[in-house]
Amino acid sequence: MKLNIQDRFSSELPADPNLQNTRRQVHKACFSFVSPKKPAKPSLVHLNDDVAEMLGISKEDRQSRAFLDIFSGNHIPEEAKPYAMNYGGHQFGHWAGQLGDGRAINLAEIKHNQHHLAIQLKGAGETPYSRSADGLAVLRSSIREYLCAEAMHYLGVPTTRSLSLIKSGDQVMRDMMYDGNAAYETGAIVCRVSPSFIRFGNFQLLASREDIETLKKLTDFTIKHHFQGIEVGTKRGYIDFFREVSQRTLKMIMHWQRVGFVHGVMNTDNMSILGLTIDYGPYGWLEGFDPGWTPNTTDRQHKRYRYGNQSQIALWNLLQLANALYPLVQDVKAFEDVLNEFGPNHKLQFEAMMRDKLGLTNGQLNDLDLFNQLNKTLVKTETDMTIFYRLLADLTKVDNPGSMLQKISKAFYDDDLADDTKQAWLTWLTSYKARLAKEEPSDAARKQSMNMVNPKYVLRNYMAQLVIDDAEKGDYALLDDLYEMLKSPYDEQKQHEKWFAKRPEWARHKVGCSMLSCSS
Repeated sequence: MKLNIQDRFSSELPADPNLQNTRRQVHKACFSFVSPKKPAKPSLVHLNDDVAEMLGISKEDRQSRAFLDIFSGNHIPEEAKPYAMNYGGHQFGHWAGQLGDGRAINLAEIKHNQHHLAIQLKGAGETPYSRSADGLAVLRSSIREYLCAEAMHYLGVPTTRSLSLIKSGDQVMRDMMYDGNAAYETGAIVCRVSPSFIRFGNFQLLASREDIETLKKLTDFTIKHHFQGIEVGTKRGYIDFFREVSQRTLKMIMHWQRVGFVHGVMNTDNMSILGLTIDYGPYGWLEGFDPGWTPNTTDRQHKRYRYGNQSQIALWNLLQLANALYPLVQDVKAFEDVLNEFGPNHKLQFEAMMRDKLGLTNGQLNDLDLFNQLNKTLVKTETDMTIFYRLLADLTKVDNPGSMLQKISKAFYDDDLADDTKQAWLTWLTSYKARLAKEEPSDAARKQSMNMVNPKYVLRNYMAQLVIDDAEKGDYALLDDLYEMLKSPYDEQKQHEKWFAKRPEWARHKVGCSMLSCSS
C-alpha cells in the first residue's frame, strides 16, 4: 500500500536526540522518535471509508493486510518516522509540567489532493511521555472516541476525525473507576486524523522552560502551515495568530453549547491550537438540561468543566496560551486586548446561536431575556435538551401556550409537572409565541431552519455503552448501525426513530452511561 507521506512537523522542528524509549524529561525538542508496539493479533473492527478516501487509500488497499498492519502499528511504512509530541499543560487548573503523547504515536503526515493530514495511532504503546502508564487503550474507550469524533463532524462541530478502529489482540489491565478493582480488558487502537495535533500545551512547556528559541520555531511553523495569511516571525503576526486561535476556540465552544456537548477534560494539553475538538475521554451530551453537569468522575466535586462553564474555561486556557506566547511579543496590552474581545464576542455568538435554535431571524430585536428565561425554565424539571429543541420546531404561531406545552412534553422526564413548573413553562411559551408573531417566515420554513441546527440524534452515553457491550462479545452490528445514523443527525431517519428518546431509567446510574472516568 502506497501512502504519499510528506512529514513537516518532524522534518522542520527540533527532535529529541535520545532515541531510547525511556521515561524522561525531554528538553529543547518538540518530539521524540518512537516506534509503536506490535499488537499480538490485530483485527479490524470498523473503517471510515470517507476519511480513507481523503487520505488517498484505495478501496482495494482498505481491504488488505497491509492496511491492518500499518494502522495497528504492526508495520511502519518505509518513509514514515513515527514520533510522540512533547508538551505540558494545566490539568484541572494546576500546572502539571511535561505531559506529552503518553499513549498516542504520530505515524506520519499524508498529502492527498487538497488535504495534508497527520495520522496518529492512539493506544499504540509506550513513549518517553507515558510516565507510569503502558501507552495502551482499551476497546470501550476506543469505541467512544472513534464514534464521537465522527458524530461531531457530521453535527458540524470542528473536530479531529477517525480512520479506523482495530483490536490489538492484547489484554490490557485497567481500573475503570479508579476504585481498586482493576481487570483485564480488550486492547484497541484508534487511528485519529487531523491537519495537526499541536495543542496549547506544546507552547506552554517551552515557555515554562524559557526555551524561547524552540518556542519561536514552533510558533513560526504553526503559523506558516496552519494560519495562512498571517505574517511569520513578527510581533504583529504573533498577536494576529493568537487572535485567530481565540476566535477558532470560541467558535468550537459555541458549537459544543449548541448541540449540548460536554467535553469533560478541558485541560490545556487537550486544547487544539486549530480550534478542533480533541481527546474524547469522559464526554457526554446533556440529557437532563443542567448547566452544572459534567460527565467526568474526576471533576465530580468541583465541576470545573461543567457544561455552563466551558466558555469561561476556554478563556482561562487562552490566558495560559497568551502567557506562553508573551516572550515572543513582550506586550501585555496586545494580549489583553485580544482576551478582552472574548466576552463581547461570546455574547454576540451566544445570542446568534440561540436565535438559530429558536428559529428567530430578526436579529434587531433584544431577545436576551427570552433566552435567559428559557435556560432557567429548562432546569425546573428534568428536560432532555436534544428532544426539547427538536420538538420546539413543531410549534406554530396559532398554537396556544397550553397546546405548545403538550407538544414539548415528550422531552420531560417527569410526566406530571409541579404547578409552579407548569406555570413557568406557560409563561415562557407565551413570550415565545409573542416573539414568533414578529417573525415573517412561515411555520414550515422556521421548522426547516431549526431542524438544521438542532440535531435529532446524538451519541448518548447509554447508546455508546450498548455498542461497547455488543463489541466485547464480537458483535459489531450496532456499531455499524449507529455509525450510519450519526452521519445524518439532522435528518428524520424514521428507521432510527427508537433512538429519538430520553435516556432509559436503567442507564441513569449505570457505569459508562452517566459519569465516566479518564481510564482508557
